[in-house]
Amino acid sequence: MSGHSKWSTIKRKKAAIDAKRGALFTRLAREISLAAREGGGDPNTNFGLRLAIERAKNNNMPKGNIERAIDRGTGKDKEGAALEQIMYEGYAPNGVALMIDVVTDNRNRAVAEVRHVLTSSGGNLADAGSVAWQFRRAAYFAFTAKGHDQEEVFDMAVEAGADDVILGDDDIEIIAPVESFKEVSDQLREAEIRPDEAALKMMPNSVVQLPSDRAVKVMRIIEELEDLDDVQNVYSNLDITEEAVVLLEAA
Repeated sequence: MSGHSKWSTIKRKKAAIDAKRGALFTRLAREISLAAREGGGDPNTNFGLRLAIERAKNNNMPKGNIERAIDRGTGKDKEGAALEQIMYEGYAPNGVALMIDVVTDNRNRAVAEVRHVLTSSGGNLADAGSVAWQFRRAAYFAFTAKGHDQEEVFDMAVEAGADDVILGDDDIEIIAPVESFKEVSDQLREAEIRPDEAALKMMPNSVVQLPSDRAVKVMRIIEELEDLDDVQNVYSNLDITEEAVVLLEAA
């Protein structure tokens, strides 16, 4: 997981750059609007909205942007087309499974762009359900290891219901059942730990190991998918090593 953690850190830094040009804020606004539409505009009673707002705040999204996104979701603001969330399933080369989370106002455009990236790189879209069985939905938290007692963090996370705690030299990652998200989140807040990442993710049940050069090709495909305007997240079962991350950065 150390390579995966390192790549996640790199992508979070990239997200900070994306925020400056508005790309990240657009995605966060869509997530907030969708959550507000599905569960109402009160984050105290709508956990999905609370999660989306926390993620927006962690990425320094202005309060006004958050409020407008909530209003669009609840219907107070009539501007903008209706959004829908779709989880596309597919494969990258070498049999790497992909779950592609999309939020879009144009389903035809979204699927065409996702299909183009996959087919042009030797991958393909798959039928619904043919890939999803290889993943499970889980709560995921990541934050810097510096300044934290790893043993205390481990005990706290397990007590809150975590399935796994990955104690790296640079980052600490916590993986927990979906139903434990609030408890882990509350425990971190009580300990004054602000995660760099806190989300519900699709975690692979097992991983595919590839030589570093082949892994890098798949990582580039994932990045190309993530750069699409309608794509929120891409999850894979690729085993990402530190060697692959170093090779990707050097390319």
